Amino acid sequence: MSRLVRMILTLGLLGWLAGSCLAQTSKGTAASPPTLLKPARVFDGVNPEPHAGWVVLVSANKIVEFGPANSVKIPDGSRTIELPGTTLLPGLIDSHSHLLLHSYEETSWEDQVLIEPLALRVCRATNHLKLDLMAGFTTLRDLGTEGAGQADVGLKLAVEQGIVPGPRVLAATRAIVATKTYAPAGFAPELDIPQGAEEADGEALRKVVRDQIGRGADLIKVYADNARGATFSVEELKLIVETANSANRPVAAHATTKEGMTRAATAGVSTIEHGEGGDLEVFRLMAEKKVAFCPTLTVFEALARFKGYRPGIDPEPARLVQARAAFKAALESGVTIINGSDVGAFAHGEQGRELELMVDFGMKAAEALKAATSIAAKTIGLGDQVGMIKPGMKADLIALEGDPTADIKAVRKVKFVMKDGVVYLGP
Repeated sequence: MSRLVRMILTLGLLGWLAGSCLAQTSKGTAASPPTLLKPARVFDGVNPEPHAGWVVLVSANKIVEFGPANSVKIPDGSRTIELPGTTLLPGLIDSHSHLLLHSYEETSWEDQVLIEPLALRVCRATNHLKLDLMAGFTTLRDLGTEGAGQADVGLKLAVEQGIVPGPRVLAATRAIVATKTYAPAGFAPELDIPQGAEEADGEALRKVVRDQIGRGADLIKVYADNARGATFSVEELKLIVETANSANRPVAAHATTKEGMTRAATAGVSTIEHGEGGDLEVFRLMAEKKVAFCPTLTVFEALARFKGYRPGIDPEPARLVQARAAFKAALESGVTIINGSDVGAFAHGEQGRELELMVDFGMKAAEALKAATSIAAKTIGLGDQVGMIKPGMKADLIALEGDPTADIKAVRKVKFVMKDGVVYLGP
């Protein structure tokens, strides 16, 4: 055997061994045989009060049974995981994330889009997946790769194939923006600068939506406005929604102004993101049209912190004051509110802050937890799979130290993570 052949065979064997090791370490520990989880209490994602002394039985990747410890029949050969002092609840959902971004405190958005190589951004994103999962978030909507093409589709597949650990991902690929309304901007007019989203207008929007779906998009993200005001017309937004919905894909709309929100709601999008310019009138319109609100409060606070704002010490910056007023109006209107943080603009793994802010801004702790579990799951189209603890649902479960319905800060104290029946963190 020649030296070259021996070298090729050796490298191939090493590659196979490395792949095997990676597959074993990235997938966590499968919950097999049947596993009984014994926390101090269970929050099922629906009832506002946790159930003290209840347990949950998992087999393969599904929840089989849950209830009082003395009422659940435990199969022979089952193992038990003791989780004393904790609350077991459905895995959390972040309905607004950006896996291909990292904190703007480290690197500006413009430099990430224009300077960082795609391979670097993807490698960094694999770390983001793990950080988010270990923070208790077992499902993410990735709402735009910001100049990284369809990279979120590849990340989703890497998680599904067990190559890297992470939450289940709903990928939007490239956000859609009206021509010359996005960024990077401010360059000489004769230059064509690569954009962080896909530009399209008028009838061309139909082709762009279909192209994104064909490339793996689970949903469509559109910018209904920018800092200068509304961008797409109602007719254009309706064309996007109609095309996406005909392929069973929902539409999420970035909208920060009342006019942008009004146009997006009128067009029939599924969710409106940010919405700090909303008032009682527009939130009532959203409730009437069954459009959910994803407030992303954390990003407003984070961007202020990066400029020196000290929460609890300094007066709230104007944008946070505006977001607080909008959130209060949303609560009054009865619009559906779901959890979504805009993580990526700030550090991955820190998005538990969103639930803390929702409570600080006036929502009850149990309602905030529902906004991050059952309500979010139903809104993003996964209500028959995740977001609740009941027989037949996927075994996406986390345990928090303490009781988050009494102190929402418990969402930062993650002691156990199971996704799809696989244990990634725990005893």
